[in-house]
Amino acid sequence: MKSAQSIKVEGARKAPHAGATLHAVTADTASQRFHQALAQAEELKRKLASIQQELTASQHQVEFLTKANTQLKDLTGRHEDEPACDPSRSLHRNWTALCSSTGRDSITMGHLDQLAAERVRLRKGDPLYQAGDAFKALYLIRAGSCKTVLLSRGGESQVAGYHLAGEIIGVDGIGGDFHKCQVIALETTEACVLPYDQIESLAQVSAQFQRNLHRMFSDQCVRTQDLLILLGTMHADQRLAMFLLDLSQRYRVRGYSPCEYVLRMTREEIGSYLGIKLETVSRILGRLQHEGLIQVQGRTVRLLDPHGLSRIVDCSG
Repeated sequence: MKSAQSIKVEGARKAPHAGATLHAVTADTASQRFHQALAQAEELKRKLASIQQELTASQHQVEFLTKANTQLKDLTGRHEDEPACDPSRSLHRNWTALCSSTGRDSITMGHLDQLAAERVRLRKGDPLYQAGDAFKALYLIRAGSCKTVLLSRGGESQVAGYHLAGEIIGVDGIGGDFHKCQVIALETTEACVLPYDQIESLAQVSAQFQRNLHRMFSDQCVRTQDLLILLGTMHADQRLAMFLLDLSQRYRVRGYSPCEYVLRMTREEIGSYLGIKLETVSRILGRLQHEGLIQVQGRTVRLLDPHGLSRIVDCSG
């Protein structure tokens, strides 16, 4: 049997070896935990990088959508400070027709963007240009409405045109390099300035743009001829009925209601435009309303029976 002393000596010899083993186990565990922590840190780092990429992509998307929304508002003219009658439903029909089928190449489209870049804003009663002013540009009515006024040799004024948002005006100055009439805003109005020298340059670049330009000038001439026929061959009832139907058509092609619209010209101005007296305009409007063809509230007109108005225009009696 081993003595107590020998057992104590043997235990003392084994103790250092057990301590070393325990130390090694502890070190391995710590190393494993360290590597696990490193792996977790790398995983968190990858997730953070992924989140940052998604956040950046989202920010770019928001910026893109914001820019697109701004451009859409700019194109359609839907700004809070613009007049109530803005052309948001139809983006400048004449301008669109003028610029259509130009090839849509970057050079041509760049010219088109530059053409309509400058704008002029008018209050009610402000002139866009006056008779005798040098002709430099055409004008696209972006929002609002205007009237064209001619001055006779005796100094009397004659309303010669009623222009709505989306229409191009200023053609009267092309022939003699100066304007022969004045254009006055009937309400808060904004117009794009289209420098004519740039229009001519663009017409040389794009044959289709040139054809569209000539077509627009032809339409202007046809409208003038129609007005001459209206004034020369129709009696007062026909003139006013034709005027109301013509406005209905012009509003329709711009996306507005063809059956209800606001007359920005006064009855006196309408009479001047149609060549009839103020009292006659009021009397005919009253009779048309009494017959159930229209409804008038202030300057708002509702066409209740467009076909009935057409029958008046077609009547030769």
